[in-house]
Amino acid sequence: MYRYDEFDQGFVAGRVEQFRDQVARRLSGELDEEQFKPLRLMNGVYLQLHAYMLRVAIPYGTLSSRQLRKLAFIARRYDRGYGHFTTRQNIQFNWPALADCPDILNELAEVEMHAIQTSGNCIRNVTADQFAGAAADEIEDPRPYAEILRQWSSLHSEYSFLPRKFKIAVNGAAKDRAAIQVHDIGYQIVRNDRGETGFSVYLGGGQGRTPMVAHKIRDFLPKADLLAYTNAILRIYNLEGRRDNKYRARIKILVHEKGAEDIRAEVEREFVEHREDALTLPQVEIDRIRAYFAPPVLPKRAPVSAAVEAREAKDSAFARFVAQNVAPHKAPGYGIVTISLKPIGGIPGDASAEWMEAIADLAEAFSQDEIRVAHEQNLVLPHVALDDLPQLFDRLAPLGLATANTGLVTDIIACPGLDYCALATARSIPIAQRLSERFGDGARADEIGELKVNISGCINACGHHHVGHIGILGLEKSGTEAYQITLGGSADETCSIGEIAGRSFSSEEIVDAIETVVDTYLKIRTDKSEDFLTAYRRVGMGPFKEALYERG
Repeated sequence: MYRYDEFDQGFVAGRVEQFRDQVARRLSGELDEEQFKPLRLMNGVYLQLHAYMLRVAIPYGTLSSRQLRKLAFIARRYDRGYGHFTTRQNIQFNWPALADCPDILNELAEVEMHAIQTSGNCIRNVTADQFAGAAADEIEDPRPYAEILRQWSSLHSEYSFLPRKFKIAVNGAAKDRAAIQVHDIGYQIVRNDRGETGFSVYLGGGQGRTPMVAHKIRDFLPKADLLAYTNAILRIYNLEGRRDNKYRARIKILVHEKGAEDIRAEVEREFVEHREDALTLPQVEIDRIRAYFAPPVLPKRAPVSAAVEAREAKDSAFARFVAQNVAPHKAPGYGIVTISLKPIGGIPGDASAEWMEAIADLAEAFSQDEIRVAHEQNLVLPHVALDDLPQLFDRLAPLGLATANTGLVTDIIACPGLDYCALATARSIPIAQRLSERFGDGARADEIGELKVNISGCINACGHHHVGHIGILGLEKSGTEAYQITLGGSADETCSIGEIAGRSFSSEEIVDAIETVVDTYLKIRTDKSEDFLTAYRRVGMGPFKEALYERG
């Protein structure tokens, strides 16, 4: 992974001391909250419903054991013993005292981490596929390009005060695990007919109040032009994006109002006009950054593990874990293990200090000292020998970390909702817990198969409800919490925005309503191989709407 150089270390340390002075001035009353707000947001500090919240960047979701242990230490020393992993591959601490925030940032700087550009109208944390560098279907590791974009965009003088926040994702595999089509810019690594790798470019995706799927505006962008093309897009957005209405300020609105073809032509003109302005990305620089992401030297292993086969034959829980939580690795004899942070009845994305320390130990023992954060709010060990899976499982199980539900109905994405967030209009966490308990992680979940349930506590869609196969949006209705259902969303390479089913359901009704949707799917699917999304796209909303509202 990328390592700080002397400039990085000095810069981050300097920012910590600057913020320490700003916090002291706020606590003394020299700055009021309105004056302090832009200063704290530049350092990832939000004012939530009950307390301040600190959001820490985890670029492209890659962590070392040392960094994860530091996050555990911060959770125990400065918070309430846990952190919350987000859909942006970040971690949030929900209960830090403002006076402690500079000390937390100093702790983070010791392990090459920070909270810069995790908030504000700037280029946010650049995200990527959580299986990057390991996936069997990968064309090329996207993380070097995510790192190049991170370095280029950090405190960029022209793009630190954009019309609105700006999000970029890079995906390097045939399967889109980075949700690039619901980002402001999505870069998909592709290979052209000459065998060269470059990027397909997607522009104008997003969720929130006005969900939109991005438009592909370029089939192939050479790697050398990555920064020049990104710069062209951002220059146009910075000049033309709306600043009079924050709800109409994202680039997706600009693309929608001008039209994708007009925006494409404008970007191409800007790109050609300024291409020679020293923004060409030299191959030597690509190679320098790529060297930080060189794959680990993995001892050769047999492609099939006799130890795994023997254990699967006698242990159904282990067999389910391997089937559901282990993905193919590009190296024979290895697998990619997803550690679910969704135990049945648990809070999606929350990880205790004890869990973080244990996973750090397991990463050292079994995964070349690497951990990844998935935007689905799970953690990943990317380089695990198949022969080690029985031992790994035996260490995960006593911790409550062996839940075999990756991609299933209880692998729920959920924002913190009204339990924490000042913007939320309804709670997300209790709904996720009740759904998890209703469907469990056993035979019933297996029978249902792949099904993504996403929950947001407000229209801002931090829980990605728009792209859930089943999406749940929490609303305030006549002073009570109500929940709207959307169906048919997807965040992968077949990206789609879910369709609203109809009227909302109360907190008491919503779990039964989701069960009705699931039962309807089980009745209409052609056979067990037809997953929910395929079945929905075949039959449409009709059968589900009829089942949901037949009594009303």
